[in-house]
Amino acid sequence: MQQILQEIYEEIRPLLGEGEVASYIPQLAHISPQKFGMAVITIDGDCYSIGDAQEPFSIQSISKLFTLTMAMQNDDGSLWKRTGREPSGNAFNSLVQLEYENGIPRNPFINAGALVVTDLILTQLGNAKQAVLDFICALTDNLNISFNLAVAQSEASVGFRNKALAYFLKSFGNIYNNVESVLDAYFHHCSIEMSCLDLAKASLYLANKGLCPTTQQTIVTTRQTKYLNSLLLTCGTYDAVGDFAYRVGLPAKSGVGGGILAVMPNKFGICVWSPGLSPEGNSKAGTMALDLFTTKTGISIF
Repeated sequence: MQQILQEIYEEIRPLLGEGEVASYIPQLAHISPQKFGMAVITIDGDCYSIGDAQEPFSIQSISKLFTLTMAMQNDDGSLWKRTGREPSGNAFNSLVQLEYENGIPRNPFINAGALVVTDLILTQLGNAKQAVLDFICALTDNLNISFNLAVAQSEASVGFRNKALAYFLKSFGNIYNNVESVLDAYFHHCSIEMSCLDLAKASLYLANKGLCPTTQQTIVTTRQTKYLNSLLLTCGTYDAVGDFAYRVGLPAKSGVGGGILAVMPNKFGICVWSPGLSPEGNSKAGTMALDLFTTKTGISIF
C-alpha cells in the first residue's frame, strides 16, 4: 500500500498547481496549490500516508458529513421532510434551485441542505458549534482539532450567498432558529482544521458498519451507515458526482479547502488533500489520486 501511494504521488506531481484555490474565501487564497497529502487507514488500524498528510487544512464541506451523521443520530423524523436525497445537478450554492423546489434543498450536502442540518442540530443539542467539534475530536481521539477562527471570520465576512440561502430558507419556514446563529455555527463547522490522517480516521465508522474502531462505540446503525454511504456516492462531490463515481468508485465528500474524504466499506477510510480545484469545486489532483488508487489496487465498490 505504501508503494502504491508513492507511485501515485509521483504520477500526480504534474497536476499540482493546476486548478483554482478557493480564493473567494480570503483566508484560503494564501494556501499553496503545491500542497499534496494522502492517507489510508484500515478498520484494523493499519496506516499509510504520503506527502503533507499530517498538515491540518480547512475541511470546509467535508464537515457536512459529520453534521449529517449527528442529525441522523438524533432525528425525530423531520430530517427527510426538510431536505431531499437527490443529486443537485446545479452549483452547490444555487438559489434558483431552492426557489424552484419551494425551500426544500435537493440534498444535505449542498449548502442549503447543510444549513437545514445545522438548524436541526441547533434545535437538538443547543450548542451546534461545539457539539460538532466535540464529535469530531472523539472520532479521531485528537483533542487538538479546532476551529480556525480567522477562516470562520473570513467566511462570515464574504458569505453573502450563504446568508441569502439561510434567509431564503427561513422565508419558506425551513429554518427554525435564529438565522445568524445557524450561520455562525455553519461557518465554524467549515473552518475546522484536520489533516488527511485525522479525516481518514474519522471516517472509519462508515467503513465499519457504523462502529467507531477508535472508541468502540456505535455511531450510527448499519442501516444508517448504508444511507450515509449512498448519499456520499450520489451527492458528495457537488455536481460532478457522476464523473467522480465513474472515475473513483468510492463514496466520498469533498470540500473547497481541497480535501476529499472517501470510504471503502468493510476496509478503510482514505483522504487526499490538494488545494487546486476543478470548476465544480473538487480537488483536481485529489480526484486523480483517488482514480489512480482504485485503479492500481483494484479496490472500489464496483
